[in-house]
Amino acid sequence: MFSTKVLLATDGSAEAERAARMAKMVSENLGAELHVVHVAPTPDPTAWPEATLYDRDLLLQTREQAEIEGRPVLDRQRHYLEAMGAETAVPHLLVGRPDAEIVRLAEELGSGLIVIGSRGIGPVRRAVMGSVSGSVLRHAHCPVMVVRGKAEEEVTAVGPIVLAVDGSEEAQLATIAAAEFSRGTGSEVHLVAVLPELASMFGRHYYSTDIKEMLLEQVDADSRAFLDKQAEAVRSRGGSPAQTYLARGRPDAEIVELSEEIGAGLIVLGNRGLGGVKRALMGSVSASVARHAHCPVLVVRTAKDRDKRDTPTSEKPIEVRAPGSGW
Repeated sequence: MFSTKVLLATDGSAEAERAARMAKMVSENLGAELHVVHVAPTPDPTAWPEATLYDRDLLLQTREQAEIEGRPVLDRQRHYLEAMGAETAVPHLLVGRPDAEIVRLAEELGSGLIVIGSRGIGPVRRAVMGSVSGSVLRHAHCPVMVVRGKAEEEVTAVGPIVLAVDGSEEAQLATIAAAEFSRGTGSEVHLVAVLPELASMFGRHYYSTDIKEMLLEQVDADSRAFLDKQAEAVRSRGGSPAQTYLARGRPDAEIVELSEEIGAGLIVLGNRGLGGVKRALMGSVSASVARHAHCPVLVVRTAKDRDKRDTPTSEKPIEVRAPGSGW
């Protein structure tokens, strides 16, 4: 599933350093080339009164100043990775809207994975996902890993992997991704399927107690058989399945709770497989898990869904974006 390129998006913050440690570890275990990008943000020119004059000199001066301020940030990140022994490819210094530039560069490079800190770009409280990481999750053509956790925590291994499955196409791809991470890192995979609450299963229909018990037994049996089949799929791809879990309730809450109970180092799920919504929105479950999980979250989408997604853009009277080939 993953190509030979991992793209680390950073702003040099303490939280972004944890994402850098994770990107180093993942790229080494998957044998992938590590690219680093820093996007020096610029204000939206359409919000300036001067923009009505289409002052090209002003816009170019803004870009030049952003590049001057952004270069040391990228240099520090490169040196940080090199100090850890990471081999990085050509760094990329871009100017513009961070989410749009990250997604665009990932497509140009043919990246198989984007690694981004949930607070590193646009600091926010833990319960809210940063606007940039959220937008990258929605629009990226490839899997995205949102790295959470305390900045000072050491990242030496992925640790136990929680794989959320529900039988959808997106969840099937998540199974493949989890197996590849398990094979590359030696981490065990814990599989979980979340069934709806009993009340919502029967709705307004009336069933006798015996019929309800029979239906519930059948659903549980089918679900456990499905989990066993997914575990075998992980094993057949070289992964190491551990335990399977069948839960009831809100999928996002159950997934996060389980990951905390077992001390997960990574959660893997599809972006529409659990709680599918329209293409323009990220699945409600994957979005919620990415916001609330204590550990990194890898969100996977289908190829056809990736092909339909547009890169986020903003209307500007003059294009002032830095070249995408790096520097």
